[in-house]
Amino acid sequence: MSSVPVTTWSLEQTSPGDLLPAAMPEGDVRIVRAEVPSPEFSRFLYASVGGDIRWTDRLGWTYARWQEYLDRPGVETWVAYDRGTPAGFVELEPQDEGMVEIVYFGLLPAFRGRRIGGHLLAYGTARAWDLAERWPQRTPTKRVWLHTCSKDGEFAMDNYRRRGFKLFDTKVELEPDVAAPGPWPGAHPA
Repeated sequence: MSSVPVTTWSLEQTSPGDLLPAAMPEGDVRIVRAEVPSPEFSRFLYASVGGDIRWTDRLGWTYARWQEYLDRPGVETWVAYDRGTPAGFVELEPQDEGMVEIVYFGLLPAFRGRRIGGHLLAYGTARAWDLAERWPQRTPTKRVWLHTCSKDGEFAMDNYRRRGFKLFDTKVELEPDVAAPGPWPGAHPA
């Protein structure tokens, strides 16, 4: 199998005041927390959003592994809906010492380019900052961070910067050159 160089950028906010708002998308777009841990729904979101941009690390997770991850206190999935249809999601994972990672964020291909992403990222980041209000056993958030890479969507880095995230690390590593899996085996993204 051949390898390709992949650049990974790590970005952060160190104060709630770092968060910059986004324009509201047109239409009936709502963001709702998926409060019931559901491996089926989380895997659907992961595979559907990441299928054309080579998200593969969780495709092999078992049902039990998904459940174990989602049951962790403070792990949250916030879903954007456009007229009742899932359009994208942001997944938050609290870490030690008041850190919250935006582990996954993105839109299903049909919903990209409609200003939903900026709105969802701003909303999800705000929920990372106030996570301890919903999970009192967690330390109040002191830092929100994420990483993006050269395999992600072409507008990802610009969106993060427009929301006030600042670059703090860059790495280049060789990774296996895998084909985009699509949202399910055999699917070809549009």
